[in-house]
Amino acid sequence: MLIDFVDLIGKKIEVELSGGNFHKGILLDSGLDIIVIYDGKNHSFLYIPFNHVQKLKETSLEEEDLYNNPPTEKPIETDVISFRKALTVAKGLFTQVYVTGNKSIHGYLTSIMNDYFVFHSPVYKTIFISMNHVKWLIPYSANTTPYSLDKENLPLVPISTPLARSFDEQLKRMENQLVIIDGGDHTEKIGVLQKIRNNKITLITAEGERIYRNVEHLKTIQLP
Repeated sequence: MLIDFVDLIGKKIEVELSGGNFHKGILLDSGLDIIVIYDGKNHSFLYIPFNHVQKLKETSLEEEDLYNNPPTEKPIETDVISFRKALTVAKGLFTQVYVTGNKSIHGYLTSIMNDYFVFHSPVYKTIFISMNHVKWLIPYSANTTPYSLDKENLPLVPISTPLARSFDEQLKRMENQLVIIDGGDHTEKIGVLQKIRNNKITLITAEGERIYRNVEHLKTIQLP
C-alpha cells in the first residue's frame, strides 16, 4: 500500500484524471500503480491506474448517506492490489473500461499480454486495448451481464490466431488489414494499416490519404 495514502483509506476523496475527468468517492485501497474508490452515487467500484491521476485530495461529498456504508465485498479481492492483478482478477467479469472519448466500453476481458489486453464487447466485438491509456475500469458482480443479455447470447469468440506479447507486435500482425483506431471517432482513424515501423504506423484512409500515427498514442485498435 502506498504510504502516502494510508491516512486517506476510508476517507472521502476527489480525484482529477488526465483529460479533465473527475471522480469522487471513498478511497478503499491503493497500490504502487492503482487506487480503488467507491462511488456511492453510482454504486460502483473504480479501479484507477495511478499514471493518469493528476491530483488527489480529501473532500466532502454531497448526499453523504450514499457513502457512509460502502459494501464490504469488492468485485476484485486481492491481498495486494496492482493494475495487472486487477486486470487478471477481472477476467471473465462483465467490466466497463474507459479509455477515451465520451463513452466507455462494456464487455469482457479475455487475455492479458505485456502492455495490452484483449477485450470482447457485444457491440464492438474484439478490441485490443493499450494498458497505458486505460483511465479506469469498473468490474461488476459475477451475475451481471451487459445490456441484461442472457449469457447464451454473449458468445466470447476466441481469437483464432496466436496473440503477440506486445502491442506493437500485435499491430505488426494486423498489417494490410482494415482497422478501426480509438473507436473510429474520426475518419482519419479508419483505414488499412499498411505498415508499422519505428513506433509509427502508416494508415491508408477511405480517400486514399496516407496518415502517419505515433503508436504511443494509439489507445485501442480493432478489426471491423
